[in-house]
Amino acid sequence: MSKRARTAQKAPKVRDVYVPLPFAGLADEPEWIALRELVPAATAPLKLSPQLVEKYGEREITLATILPMAWPAMVKPDGRILLGLQRHVQSGDPNRDLTVALLNALETAPGSQVGVPALPGQGERLADVLADEPLDITMHETFGFWLDEDQGDDPNVAASMESANAAIAPTVKLTSAKAAYWTRMGEKSHVRWVLPDGENEALNALSLLSAAGELTLGEDTKFAGMFRAHGRLVPVWDLPGETEPLSWDEPLAAFATRYAGVLGADLTAEARKAKQGLIGRQLTLR
Repeated sequence: MSKRARTAQKAPKVRDVYVPLPFAGLADEPEWIALRELVPAATAPLKLSPQLVEKYGEREITLATILPMAWPAMVKPDGRILLGLQRHVQSGDPNRDLTVALLNALETAPGSQVGVPALPGQGERLADVLADEPLDITMHETFGFWLDEDQGDDPNVAASMESANAAIAPTVKLTSAKAAYWTRMGEKSHVRWVLPDGENEALNALSLLSAAGELTLGEDTKFAGMFRAHGRLVPVWDLPGETEPLSWDEPLAAFATRYAGVLGADLTAEARKAKQGLIGRQLTLR
């Protein structure tokens, strides 16, 4: 995970309704999930829908993995908006939470704090307020994108950034599959991949590969298990420590080919046994 709790003090979560697939239907659903759950520091530009452009004009909006003190949104003095994916106070529907944060930011004066309700209620969703396009993700080694060189910044932001930078786990976006990331946590390295398919379909494919002995990324790697995040499965592999992050692009591409080759196939008796073992190694993130 992205260690959200390390960047700010913990706060209680507020839930009104749980939506199991909050990002379903978006052009880059797995990447939205990855940025929310796997990636510590990254940004991607967002475009408003034509209807909101007509109302608010062209606004520069940036999706960020996390903002200072885990704020839902920031409006810079020049009017730029930063929208935070990883936040503390949230309902059971991240899509709706993000939409309300963005709409409130659009109504907030430049340089002012954005007020966001804990429970947003029913209403518009991301697909209603954004141009639904693939995310153009930029990875960052620090949270320096919070600050502006030519403008004064809240000293609390600078202090929060210093603390957050110290907690960043090195993370590299792989190119061989969407929403796949290498990361190092302590002395251990991993590849994690948000699968785009339905949970049961993905689990069946992984079970078939497990039964065939094809669930690793190669020699000296280990399938560590998987977790469920926003209705999608995220397999995790343990890797040898002393290897370059992008050296795992080719092994992951080979695995993706094997995975696609068995997707939708019927389970064998061996695969059904393997499936029970995999289910026992799942964690659920909400």
